[in-house]
Amino acid sequence: MSLESVAEGFVAPLMLTTAGDGTGRLFVVDQIGTVSIIDGNGTLVAEPFLDVRDRLVDLNPSFDERGLLSIAIHPGFRENGRVFAFYSAPLREGAPEGWDCTNRLSEFRVDPADPDRVDMTSEKVLLEIDKPQSTHNGGSIAFGPRDGYLYVPLGDGGSGGDSGTGHTPEIGNAQDLTTIYGKVLRIDVDSITGNVTEPPENATWTTGVGSLYGVPEDNPFVLNASIPPEIYAYGFRNPAFISFDAEGNLYVADAGQDLFEEVSLVTKGGNYGWRLREGTHCFDLLNFRTPPVTCEAVGHLGEPLIGPVIEGGHDLGVVIIGGRVYDGTALPDLSGHYVFGYWNGNLAAAAPPVGWNASDFPDSAENLTPEDVAMWRLQRLNVTVTPAGPVDAFLLGFGEDEDSELYALMTGVGGPDASTTTGRVWRIVPANVTPTDNVTPVPTSTPR
Repeated sequence: MSLESVAEGFVAPLMLTTAGDGTGRLFVVDQIGTVSIIDGNGTLVAEPFLDVRDRLVDLNPSFDERGLLSIAIHPGFRENGRVFAFYSAPLREGAPEGWDCTNRLSEFRVDPADPDRVDMTSEKVLLEIDKPQSTHNGGSIAFGPRDGYLYVPLGDGGSGGDSGTGHTPEIGNAQDLTTIYGKVLRIDVDSITGNVTEPPENATWTTGVGSLYGVPEDNPFVLNASIPPEIYAYGFRNPAFISFDAEGNLYVADAGQDLFEEVSLVTKGGNYGWRLREGTHCFDLLNFRTPPVTCEAVGHLGEPLIGPVIEGGHDLGVVIIGGRVYDGTALPDLSGHYVFGYWNGNLAAAAPPVGWNASDFPDSAENLTPEDVAMWRLQRLNVTVTPAGPVDAFLLGFGEDEDSELYALMTGVGGPDASTTTGRVWRIVPANVTPTDNVTPVPTSTPR
């Protein structure tokens, strides 16, 4: 394949999405706090669509996992103008002393007088989540195409091994169902009905449940008063990238600890293993780099641990950047493949097992079979030189347009340094030049 430059001048572009309104506009999320529009003619609109720079925690320009992490545009955007954003704010009043920041999930409305601008006074904060460490924030929120609910991935709180300040000592946050860290949440932003259980008195998060959103009645834990009803699935370390395929199946790319990177097909009520496992491997809290030969095959409630469908070591890269299942027409050889990459710029694709059918994937962990989560076949993609020359950059995210064609978002620097504008949006296209060896830099600091 090759890469075709679409737009440049960003700092740290993390995500690209569309409004699904037929305008052809592309919305580019920049970690420093802005969302920009590339209009239907391919022109970058000068003024930001959304700007939360004055609401962000101060970012470390050399490297940071905080910032404006994603947006999700409501499926009914053409009629209601609703946009949801997930970003890192300064630590809120009342949060635990010495903690790092507070992540916000907020709703905004488009300015009625300008469809290319959000009314920044319209913010409604749905969730505030205090963070003990700056890392493992989760990231890309998204609406489920089948159910219309909003899915929100949250990291385990940060640090290594899901341990330390702000982490459940015995089992870690990701396995602790009394906390929302290390989980994927599912909420109903169109209704306030359903289970509206308030967070426990000592919770390190606040919610608008019952006033700003509801909880789907078929969420897996709504009948258990000790478990936050928003939880859809659990056992994640830093599920920073989620996406849905054309059939509505949920893919979660979860950054590993020291050895393995993974992508899971996530279904309702599933336990995806962290910190009992890193990928398909046993994990030792006292020795991150030496997996034990044996470990528990079930969680603390006796539930089976679900393995990933894509797993890799660090031969291609040290941190996974989640992508999309390709459903476009420009790259027919990649049809049905999950296209993703690594922070150092390497791109890859994974093909499902022969006979695997996306339309047959179970809607609940109770119905999973080993065949449903069999390992996919992973291949590195050979990216030729582009018309603009070789790409030598850090990969930060992926996106797709209204025609389901894929885009890669890259930057030339390792952090959200607002004094730089090396970020660029590339369209993934068929190779049109002679393939060459394209060496990517080894990062000097790595997201953990």
